[in-house]
Amino acid sequence: MGPGVLSKLLEGLPAIHDPALMVGFGSSDDAAVYRVSDETALISTVDFFPPVVDDPFQFGQIAAANALSDVWAMGGAPKLAMNLLTFPRCLDLQVVQAILAGGQSKVTEAGAVIAGGHSIEDQEPKYGLCVMGFARPEEILTNSGAKVGDILVLTKPLGTGILSTAAKAGLLSKEEHQNMVDIMTTLNRWAYEVMMPLKPTACTDITGFGLLGHVRELADGSGVTAELWADRVPVVLKALELAREGIIPGGAYNNMGYLKGAVTVDEAIPLERSDVLYDPQTAGGLLISVPEERAKALLERMSDSGVPAAAIGVVRPREAYAVRVLPRG
Repeated sequence: MGPGVLSKLLEGLPAIHDPALMVGFGSSDDAAVYRVSDETALISTVDFFPPVVDDPFQFGQIAAANALSDVWAMGGAPKLAMNLLTFPRCLDLQVVQAILAGGQSKVTEAGAVIAGGHSIEDQEPKYGLCVMGFARPEEILTNSGAKVGDILVLTKPLGTGILSTAAKAGLLSKEEHQNMVDIMTTLNRWAYEVMMPLKPTACTDITGFGLLGHVRELADGSGVTAELWADRVPVVLKALELAREGIIPGGAYNNMGYLKGAVTVDEAIPLERSDVLYDPQTAGGLLISVPEERAKALLERMSDSGVPAAAIGVVRPREAYAVRVLPRG
């Protein structure tokens, strides 16, 4: 579901007033946060979707990595997960078992456990997780804490939405397809573990709204403007090549429409590179806002830990646009 439709759906719902609810749907954050005690906050999120790859085990891994990511983006560690599953009666049960096994493999890698779930019969298979995690209340990260002067750091390259679209048309080589899967099945746990000691001011993960959509939410939530540098944004080279050929998923066009008037992209930036900035991601990386004096250390520690990361922009005082994209930094 596109961001425009989602915002309209939530408009008519009454505000929730509970002093223990630290983060709810009143903001555009990745998960809900509920204060259990002075020392503990519960983070809860849910995510599921239809297959993005043909291999059922890989699909389960990708869906789990995507759902788990929201907890890390909020500054917490996932601990408990519940399966969400739909599938048609005609689907071979071995396929369903492979989906569940893929999901469980990533939940285990995350240091969490699956304790059950819910399944229903449907015409199309869908899979995901409800995930719960914990953090200290003072360590919760939202998309509303970015400060002027912060450096914006992105983990994982962009382009998986374009690559998934190409894969459905048989346009990827075996190696290109595996690279796409590797990106989507890599957990954001490792980026989370590196960033937390460096006390970022804000964080979100990059998923269906694309980089620009999620940066816009962070900028609006923080009351700032995000300046991005197109040449610094990591992108899978094959995705750029495909974008140049006009292979763009429908979700990217939805994101473009929704962000019109909120984002300005310099005309000197090649079209294929700007298109990728709108590309909806599945299990994308973390976007981290960190004070400038700690940005270098963050990038160095990410590199030492084998986590790809790049400084892609800076936080500026609020302007007319929430996001301004320049050709280079």
